[in-house]
Amino acid sequence: MKFLKQKLFLLSILLISGCSTLDSLRFWQNDEVDPDEPKELSSFASQENIKVLWRNSYNGENEIGNFLPSFNAQNIFFSDASGNVLSMDAKTGNDNWSVKLNFLASGTSAGFGIVVVADVDGNVIALDQIDGSVLWSSNVKGEVLSSVAIDAKIVVVKTGSGELLGLNKDSGEVIWSYRSTLPVLTIRGNSSPVIVDNLVYASFDNGRLGVFELNSGFQIWDGAISYVSGASELENLIDSDSNPVIEGGLIYTTNYQGNLNIFDPSQKRSVWSNNASSFFSPIISRGMLMVVEENSSIKSFALKTLEESWINSDYLNRDLSNGVSYKDNIVVGDFEGYVHVINILNGRTVGREKLSRHPIKTILSRSDSLYVIDEAFNLISIDL
Repeated sequence: MKFLKQKLFLLSILLISGCSTLDSLRFWQNDEVDPDEPKELSSFASQENIKVLWRNSYNGENEIGNFLPSFNAQNIFFSDASGNVLSMDAKTGNDNWSVKLNFLASGTSAGFGIVVVADVDGNVIALDQIDGSVLWSSNVKGEVLSSVAIDAKIVVVKTGSGELLGLNKDSGEVIWSYRSTLPVLTIRGNSSPVIVDNLVYASFDNGRLGVFELNSGFQIWDGAISYVSGASELENLIDSDSNPVIEGGLIYTTNYQGNLNIFDPSQKRSVWSNNASSFFSPIISRGMLMVVEENSSIKSFALKTLEESWINSDYLNRDLSNGVSYKDNIVVGDFEGYVHVINILNGRTVGREKLSRHPIKTILSRSDSLYVIDEAFNLISIDL
């Protein structure tokens, strides 16, 4: 956690030092209107009911939303910051097994018979999916804030210091490593690598996408999601904190203070981009491309033409979570613990439910259920 705290401390200094200057330039400022105030929820015509299937509570604070569950067959694997790692039945939420480890820095990945977590000391730990027994532990000499990617032979890890490593799946031995150029100032650094067809796709805090051979770690090519254009380090923050999405032979990426960008791997370059600041992966569903922006507006495009379709500004400054596609809708959460259901085709709200007293940090879809994780480590299974 030390590295993250240093980054956030530096960011807070810059923000505080710039407050008086920025405030003096706000021509809109008055006693009644605050452009940064979260937008009040408006009424809507309800068409979808949110049903809670089960709810489990765990320990710690999920501040940046990087503790994600993972799935295998009928089981869900989850971990919390205090070191609890669990396997449970995805339908009922009942435990299959649980183990206690050291304090953890990021949440759970599962695949090919193992469950992988990372602790606050930089140890990547693999457990057996059947009984939770520890198979190996490998120290990667850096804080791991993102879930790892697992293949039949290799576990790919990205550290908060911008290093990408390939570990032997059976022993944890480091097979290869790649270190990106880390900018002076970053925010979170918790995007996860993605493995598709023996290639590793990873986005980095310098705002670039890299593509690597899985077995060797050799970098095949890389490209800029966006370029810096500001006059200060704060303005030049272009972290890519979202996982790349590989769909239909193209790579969809986003970054903070940057772009929604589409890369064509056959050409090894960007083929389309649109100005967007986002911490979250793009959403692709029903012929639409959508992105939840940093200011909590939601922007959509028609995939065939890439022309803008609709913009939903109903949730400005409500600190929305990531969005997921589910039953022809987008589902997002907000800072007050509400979950909102939005129609994919027109961007209108069709359902809403308050599920928590804490901010919703992450939503995932799996089979016929949605899984919601809040800041207080409540894991909630819901359906529409």
